[in-house]
Amino acid sequence: MSNRIIKDTIAITVITLVAGLALGVVQDITADPIAKQEAQAKQDAYKAVFADADSFETVDVDADSMQSYLDENGYAAQSIDETMLAKDASGNELGYAFTVTTSEGYGGDIQFAMGIQDDGTLNGISILSIGETAGLGMRANTDAFKDQFKDKNVDKFEYTKTGATADDQIDALSGATITTNAMTNGVNAGLCAFQYEKGGNQ
Repeated sequence: MSNRIIKDTIAITVITLVAGLALGVVQDITADPIAKQEAQAKQDAYKAVFADADSFETVDVDADSMQSYLDENGYAAQSIDETMLAKDASGNELGYAFTVTTSEGYGGDIQFAMGIQDDGTLNGISILSIGETAGLGMRANTDAFKDQFKDKNVDKFEYTKTGATADDQIDALSGATITTNAMTNGVNAGLCAFQYEKGGNQ
């Protein structure tokens, strides 16, 4: 009886080790393609929000300093994951593209890219990751909602449930105020990051 227990234990141990090794190998094989896919998705998103740009150059940002600036301006629940300088074919600077994450979504984090021209005009936003409620918060990923931010030059946005009447207002998603608030604060955090890059941290 004891011999059988020992054999079973050895067999289970071997199976576990083999399975672990197999998972490790699969993870190693898939990690690189997944990373490349994510990088390409970001590049596509940047191009979507900065069509005039020929290239995007990573900006070396003091993340702690920028986050402190966001916190001071009321955006502690938002973070800037990446800051890119948009350039034309001649290497001239056109503005900035940011990857923003807001943790205020109903379904968790929402991540999106946004492009801002040098004069402060917001080109638009492109959502990278969202897990809101279907038919409600997920409507944040429709052109009808996203285009409300497009081609606007404002310091910050606010949402309204009674119909937008000014450039700095957007119509809230019906039945999805939490998602609307998360997106509005996220975009405002991106505008705040733009102000930081333009010297607001001085």
